[in-house]
Amino acid sequence: MLKLQVILGSTRQGRAADRVLPWVLRRAQAHGDFAAEVLDLRDWPLPFFAETRQTLGDPSDPSYSEPVVKRWNRKIGEGDAYLMITPEYNHSVPAVLKNAIDSVFASYAFRNKPAGFVGYSGGIVAGARAVEHLAHIAIETELVPMRNSVLIGQVGQAFDEAGDPTNPMSERALGILLDDLAWWGRVLHRARAEGQLPPAARRPVAAAPRT
Repeated sequence: MLKLQVILGSTRQGRAADRVLPWVLRRAQAHGDFAAEVLDLRDWPLPFFAETRQTLGDPSDPSYSEPVVKRWNRKIGEGDAYLMITPEYNHSVPAVLKNAIDSVFASYAFRNKPAGFVGYSGGIVAGARAVEHLAHIAIETELVPMRNSVLIGQVGQAFDEAGDPTNPMSERALGILLDDLAWWGRVLHRARAEGQLPPAARRPVAAAPRT
């Protein structure tokens, strides 16, 4: 089975993510292709914007600025696919989620793996702008972002007492996204096993003539 890491991208008190996560997790676990694990950023107190090449130490075994960053990189490296649940803050993603992604820059642990997105908001835009930004961020890490996503608007009224979405299109969208993640997860797992190119960020340096 594919190791699916569900990354909860909000750490605020009273976050609406706690309404979205149980439904997403139930569907992922019932899908049949995934062993799902929740990575709640509340449990990962990563330092903000702290990682530089100077904090890494030995490039072959980076120490990072704090031990939690090393643990985070190792945990992300265990995943075969990712499902990121994000609210929309000021037309973009929360800083804590961007920081968590940026903290993986040295290990390339996200590389050549698929990522799907569930966006939500209290308004009618449903997190669409946050998901668009997140897809661009994902490309820079060499993740493979899925075209299809789940967008939940007016999140306070979006779920019934059983925790299921009141809009049937949400169920269909999540089913499509999970199918896409499973297909791409299998394809990319095989491709990584067959061998990978060096990270794109390293290739121009390696190819540059020495003076």
